[in-house]
Amino acid sequence: MRVVLSTYGSRGDVEPMAALAVRLRERGAEVRVCAPPDEEFAKRLADVGVELVPAGPSVRELVTGVRPMAGSIQERAARLTAGYFEAVSAAAGDADAVVATGLFPTVAGARSAAEKLGVHFAYVALQPTMLPSPHHRPYTYPGHPFPEDVTDNRVLWELHVGVMNEVFGGVVNEHRATVGLPRVDDVRTHVNTDRPWLATDPVLGPWERPAGVDPVQSGAWILPDDRPLPADLVAFLEAGEAPVYVGFGSMPMGEPKETIAGDVVAAVRAQGRRIVVARGWADLAPIDGADDCFVVGEVNQQALFPRVAAVVHHGGAGTTTAAARAGTPQVLVPQVVDQPYWAARVAALGIGVAHDGPVPTAASLSAALGTALGPELRARAAAVAGTVRADGAAVAAEHLVELVGAGRRPA
Repeated sequence: MRVVLSTYGSRGDVEPMAALAVRLRERGAEVRVCAPPDEEFAKRLADVGVELVPAGPSVRELVTGVRPMAGSIQERAARLTAGYFEAVSAAAGDADAVVATGLFPTVAGARSAAEKLGVHFAYVALQPTMLPSPHHRPYTYPGHPFPEDVTDNRVLWELHVGVMNEVFGGVVNEHRATVGLPRVDDVRTHVNTDRPWLATDPVLGPWERPAGVDPVQSGAWILPDDRPLPADLVAFLEAGEAPVYVGFGSMPMGEPKETIAGDVVAAVRAQGRRIVVARGWADLAPIDGADDCFVVGEVNQQALFPRVAAVVHHGGAGTTTAAARAGTPQVLVPQVVDQPYWAARVAALGIGVAHDGPVPTAASLSAALGTALGPELRARAAAVAGTVRADGAAVAAEHLVELVGAGRRPA
């Protein structure tokens, strides 16, 4: 069996596809991954022996403003749709299936490539909020706000169809016409398919029923990580009480890095703790030369998180799941898209604190940490850790093997 996996986004979008690729290879499949050309993604895939097919522009350069994507949202979407159609088509060859996630235009391009090739296609949501449901609101696209007086989620999702068709309908259908495919009236349902996959843990990110769709929920796609921690980090961890980890992943955070770093360090010190700072795409760095602060770049979270007192982060699905599996209390400072959802879920489960607002101050972060470091929350986090599944990628791989073996096609 040959499979092409397609994604466009940050590390949180690439890592799950790497996990699925590994599990598919264990079942004898040949796998290629279409993903952004960023060096860190290529290295991560190479570490597990998976071939990267570069597609689209660098995500890091876009997010950090090094090289913004020019043009209107429709022009940018058109380039991404065409680019991913071409990349997936070239990578697929005589593939049996295409599995896609990431930015909507790139999934649309992958969907059209699979349709043109006549192979199975599956869309994967990495968070429940990407799928229509009366239990949560849809994502609001910039420049297309929903009416303030509409609060019914069912109505909002109906309005969302119109927004998606307005923003992406013309782009998707114009591209489909150029490659000889018929027009579609509802681009959201077409791209998501009638039976999408949901790669979230049933405890952390449950799918509440009844809902507008009935996805296949496999559990989170977690790539086992056996990389050792750097020796100097281990020495720091062993030199005193468990520190607090702070990292905001791919989020630039919108404030000068010196301000964010200063507030973070002050907040952790106010709780009498040492700190491990992850540079991330915000490029955080120490504010002084004190020995209570250690800075890391790329690090094995699965090895590190069980050894820290709390994890302060942006609320990405991958970091949220890693901290939950470690049984370590969390403080989430959500910024965009699905991050407010994960912050709410962590708070609802009692395994962490949702920071009020996207910009932490020394005072607000210290207050949140004070709660997270308490014995009750730590006990609850440890209890929930044992319920978080680690077999999601294996479940999804087996499901895909069964679908391809049965010769089923997307609805």
